[in-house]
Amino acid sequence: MGQAPFIAVEGPIGVGKTSLASAFSKQFGFYFLKEIVEENPFLHKFYDNIHEWAFQTEMFFLCNRYKQLGDMEKDYLRAGQPVVADYHIFKNIIFSRRTLNSEQFLKYEQIYNILTHDLAKPNLIVYLTADLEILLGRIKKRGRDFEYNIDPFYLQQLTVDYEEFMEKLPIPVVRIDVTNLDFVANPDDLKTIFSILHPALEKRSINRNASI
Repeated sequence: MGQAPFIAVEGPIGVGKTSLASAFSKQFGFYFLKEIVEENPFLHKFYDNIHEWAFQTEMFFLCNRYKQLGDMEKDYLRAGQPVVADYHIFKNIIFSRRTLNSEQFLKYEQIYNILTHDLAKPNLIVYLTADLEILLGRIKKRGRDFEYNIDPFYLQQLTVDYEEFMEKLPIPVVRIDVTNLDFVANPDDLKTIFSILHPALEKRSINRNASI
């Protein structure tokens, strides 16, 4: 049996990755793999002093995402269960390249390459984008206390980093600007997103049991 479809929803902080992946899971019958975020014990310190706590923060995320994706492949993909995740581990390179100094990043990248070279890769990336003001508003609305001190400039830099990274990604990407789409509050906006995704899903025969 071949590996089941695997879709990852990606984009900068606050863009709505988890909300869309959850909705996608319900619509298409995929298993929903949710990123571990709030369990990271270094995040509070990281947003207070990024450069002091970046390495610890990034290593925690790397190890946990490696374990999550490895278990997901073994327990779901190989068993024929399609998966949608609200992240993929390649985001670690985006963030670590921004937050680590050159010496730290060299060591980190070596560890990353060792851990990830044989991990399952998504068949499709759903890449969400939005204006900075929208991202900041959604971050504030969800009320995670460790994000209160997030620097808008840092968030803007990450958005640029995402754009550059996605341009070079050797995986099919569907880019959706959600600046004017509130797919959490508005079902019609969610239908709009599904209609945008429909051709890509059909092309890869991963549109399971769903009517859009």
